[in-house]
Amino acid sequence: MATLIADTACVDPRAEIADDVEIGPYCVVGPDVKIGRGTRLIGHVCILGCVDIGEHNAISPFVVIGGDPQDVSYHGEATRVEIGDHNVIRESVTINRATLKEDGVTRVGSHNFLMAGSHVAHDCKLGDRITIANGTMLGGHVHVESHASLSGGVAVHHYVTIGGYSFVGGQSRIVHDIPPFMLIDGNPSKVRCINVVGLKRNGITKEAVDGLHEAHRLIYRAKMGPKHAQDILESHGHLAAEVVRLLEFIQAQHDGKHGRARERWRKS
Repeated sequence: MATLIADTACVDPRAEIADDVEIGPYCVVGPDVKIGRGTRLIGHVCILGCVDIGEHNAISPFVVIGGDPQDVSYHGEATRVEIGDHNVIRESVTINRATLKEDGVTRVGSHNFLMAGSHVAHDCKLGDRITIANGTMLGGHVHVESHASLSGGVAVHHYVTIGGYSFVGGQSRIVHDIPPFMLIDGNPSKVRCINVVGLKRNGITKEAVDGLHEAHRLIYRAKMGPKHAQDILESHGHLAAEVVRLLEFIQAQHDGKHGRARERWRKS
């Protein structure tokens, strides 16, 4: 199918636009933009800077992708945004370009749902099948692993890692890493229990769920360290792959600074 570009859209002729792309009224597409087939810019969408958008994404009005990072150390360096396939990006979402503090890329994977008014800051890395609800803000350098869900109004501190299959309750303040498979809520936020509903929806086995229940009990209620908990879990046959992943994540978190594993390498 042919690409459809509204008369009022402003598309730089140097942009790479695939077949079957729809660019609606009053969209702005810059010269260093690449858009894959089947992607729809519904209207009033601004794609700025160096941005690579994959296939079959639906991007709603007043979204801005590729704007300068909101970081005072940024001075116009050539950085980029990369977005995968089949994402739904709703109204007024902002996704900023990276700085040079990591690899120069802000990256969003595939099959994600970013709801209205959410913000993905510079140098963030998002996996696949993530849900981020209305008004949630990711600070710079935040990593969100696949299958995580963040409710509305969540504020995430820079350099936090949000583990896969976790669930963050609405209006939570997140300053520490979020362990995978857990449900977190509050201000200050706390691990409340395992994310049972999310785990079952995603086909996690009963054996793994039982092991995660026991790991949660030992670490967050009995206050054991991950190494001691691992010995007990192994003796009871509860070391499913998901449990091992949880223990490794928590150990890395303990080894980091301020409850954030990836701050180990930062210069003080």
